This record gives sequence, structure tokens and C-alpha cells, in this order.
Amino acid sequence: MTSSELETPPLDTARRLAEDGDLDGAAAILSRLVADPEGPDRAQAAVGLAVVLEERGDVEAARAAARTALATGHPEYAAQAACHLAQGFEREGRAEQARASWQAVLGVGTAAYVPLAHLALARLATDLDEAERELRAAMAAGDGEIGAHAARQLADLLMEHGEPGMAADVLMEALESAPEEDVPGLRVQLGIAHLELACAEFAETVEGGADPQTSALAIELLARTLPLRGREEDAERVWVYGLEHEDETLAAEVRLRYDRDA
Repeated sequence: MTSSELETPPLDTARRLAEDGDLDGAAAILSRLVADPEGPDRAQAAVGLAVVLEERGDVEAARAAARTALATGHPEYAAQAACHLAQGFEREGRAEQARASWQAVLGVGTAAYVPLAHLALARLATDLDEAERELRAAMAAGDGEIGAHAARQLADLLMEHGEPGMAADVLMEALESAPEEDVPGLRVQLGIAHLELACAEFAETVEGGADPQTSALAIELLARTLPLRGREEDAERVWVYGLEHEDETLAAEVRLRYDRDA
């Protein structure tokens, strides 16, 4: 071993060995560092050991190393370790263990990792209320890019559950602080929410028993808007409803509007 190699910090040597494919050599160095409970690099070494052991195929030993790093409470490496555990459990479909590990990330409290943990917990949520709570927490965690992503996810979720008005409110709030590059996507999604709101208003007008001219207009607008949301079959049913309506005046008004495309 050369003098320069002797002067190289062990963590750097382990990293170089791992990059060169010598996982056993890297693991040996990292294991020695982890074994020293007073060592200044113990937390970082434990995370590195977890990664190396996982690449080597020793999943359980990798998790033990990650738990060692997590137990140090180090603001950076404990958070990394919890993320490592959570992602591994998610890949295996072990939702409860993944959820507990993401909660551990929140317990460490490192700002850079908190938004990611909330997004993950939303992904693993078992009901709408839980998902909404975690997505709102991700929006409020201070990372503009992740906040915009969370807002779009929450808006999609709310629209899926028939709440386009709430979705629009979420998107409007997100637009107030979103990074410039995220604004176009948020605006498009806000437009989609408004389309859903429009459809709901048109449908309510028809169901509310408006006069024939107003109802016919609402039917036409609803039937022509629904395809914009990929709902062609629903649009056809709306046309049929109007064309076959028992109110002959309404049916005739709808026929005039329908025949515009003929």
C-alpha cells in the first residue's frame, strides 16, 4: 500500500472500492468503521455499508446496517438510512414496514427528506383522508417542486372522488408559491378542474328542470365538454337523453343543436 493510499480517508477508499466493483473490500472497511461506537464516521459508514451489502445481495444484513445508521440519529445519515429501508420495503410490497420507515424519516425531522416522506406516505395511504392529509403536509413542507407535485396529485385524487371545486382550490393555492417551471402544468390541471366544474354545473342545470332552451344549451355544452375529459360514451348518453326527452320542445331544441354537426 502506498503512502497516498494510507493517507486516504477510509470512507473514500471504501467508496472507490465499491465503484470499482470490489464490494467485499468496501464492506470490510465500512464494517470496521461501523464497529467503532465512538467513530466520527459511524453513521455515514453504516449507510454506505447498507448500500454495499444490498448490492451484494445480502438484504437482511443491509437492513441491519441501515438500522444502525438510523439509531445514531444523525440528521443526514439517519434520514438516508430510513429512506433506504422504506424504499426496499416498498419494492417488496411490504406496505406496513415501508410506512413505518417513512414515519421514521419524519421522526428524524431533516427538512430535505420530510416532503419526500409525506409523498410516500400519501402513496401508501389506505383511504382518501389519509392521502389528503399527507399530500397537504408535503405541500406545506417548504420544497416548491415537491409541493407542486403534491398539489397535482391531490387535485387528481379530489377530482377522482367528485370534488373538482376542492381540486381547483388546491391548485390555486399551489400556484401562489410554485416554481416557475411548475406553473404551466398546474395551470393546465386547473383548467381540467374547471372543465369538471363546468360539467357538474351543466348537469345540475339539466337535472334542475330549467326551461327547454336553457336545458338544451346545458345538454349541448355537457355533451361537447365530456369528450375533452375522455368521456365519449357519457357524452353520447347525454345526447340521447336530450334527443329522446319526453318534453318535445326540449327534444326539438336538442335536435337543432345536435344537427349542427350533421
